[in-house]
Amino acid sequence: MTLVGIGVLLIGLAFIILAIFIGHVLNNLAGVLRGIDKTVQQLPNQLDDIFKETGNMISESNNTLADVNDKLHQLSPLFYIMGDVGNATRKFSSSLVDVTDSLKTKTDGGKHVSADNKLGGLYGSFALGYYWLKKRRDLKTAQGESADGIQ
Repeated sequence: MTLVGIGVLLIGLAFIILAIFIGHVLNNLAGVLRGIDKTVQQLPNQLDDIFKETGNMISESNNTLADVNDKLHQLSPLFYIMGDVGNATRKFSSSLVDVTDSLKTKTDGGKHVSADNKLGGLYGSFALGYYWLKKRRDLKTAQGESADGIQ
């Protein structure tokens, strides 16, 4: 054998090894493609199941939302009552503030009288009571005169 024959034999042997390697790779690729084909064939059924479950979930969500809306509608009068109670409490507390302010204003005059006359203790309490009684009589007479003037 000559060198050319040996070279051709080596090239032929390399091509056989390369063909076997490429055949093995292509066989593995064919297996992967078969698996992909099987998965793609199952995909429409799986998507149908997913869409059915999604539809059921949306339907249940709508039912739950309708139930919550119904319960809120039933609770609305309770919220209105609580609002009314809050308003009444606010009006009551504001009237208490008005009464407290008027009492404070009325007793400020008595404080000045007891402080000016240095009245303290039991005697100061009697003096303050007398002062209130006198103020009350003065207010009644003033109201009576204004009522007489109007008629």
